[in-house]
Amino acid sequence: MNYQWYPGHMTKAVRAMKEQLKLIDLVIEIIDARIPVSSRNPDLNEMAKGKYMLVVLNKSDLADPGKTAAVKKKLNDEGRIVLETDARNKASVKNVKNAALSACAEKIERDRKRGIVGRPIRAMVVGIPNVGKSTFINSIVGRSSAKTGNKPGVTKGNQWISTGAGLELLDTPGILWPKFEDQTVGRNIALIGSMNDEITEPAELALELADILKTAYPDLLKERYFKGEEDVSQMAPAEIMNSIAVSRGCIVAGGETDIVKASRLFIDDFRSGRLGRISLE
Repeated sequence: MNYQWYPGHMTKAVRAMKEQLKLIDLVIEIIDARIPVSSRNPDLNEMAKGKYMLVVLNKSDLADPGKTAAVKKKLNDEGRIVLETDARNKASVKNVKNAALSACAEKIERDRKRGIVGRPIRAMVVGIPNVGKSTFINSIVGRSSAKTGNKPGVTKGNQWISTGAGLELLDTPGILWPKFEDQTVGRNIALIGSMNDEITEPAELALELADILKTAYPDLLKERYFKGEEDVSQMAPAEIMNSIAVSRGCIVAGGETDIVKASRLFIDDFRSGRLGRISLE
């Protein structure tokens, strides 16, 4: 299928973000640790040129720790300040404020020499839909200041939130970009739930996921859905999905398997981490 989703509110959001960037010291980019390449919006990086940057690998509790460590090292080698977080866990964001101050150390020193002391750092929190920006902010602040939801498009407009500790955060809507040149990027974004599920075909998306996992994580597939000695890595994606439908009781009248229902369950198992810690990149 062709993966693409760029609703009209995103165009409006981009214009508003460009205006707000004039007031911003720091851009905090939230990416999904499971797809650390696909979840980096090239338009956001272009907009943020000239600003201090902090990269947050969120949902790292759902990602393959070995792959996350490799990504973090690569970004560090590029000179990026990088944090791993599970935004639902307040303890995992405890270093964000210090990291933000570290990222802006040059500016803080420049202000000090001009006699400006104690002015809060103003940071814009950006990312594609459903990577946990609002949850990240709420965990830092310690209260529900930003609206959250386990689906894309919950945040519709910009909202300033003070952390009370020398850092002010601007929550922004999740934005994608008008065209995915590489459809693998679109597929990955759809798989983690950063694209409206209503415009995707769950059965096709599940076949793609089965094809990835039978090679990259066959043991996790086998542990959750298979009881015999099957060599999952040698099975066709359609065969895997049929077996998942049987194992999850997705059977309709006449004994036929309900592949669409099984597909939704399979994708949800991946997104929630019930399948295990998996990275697609």
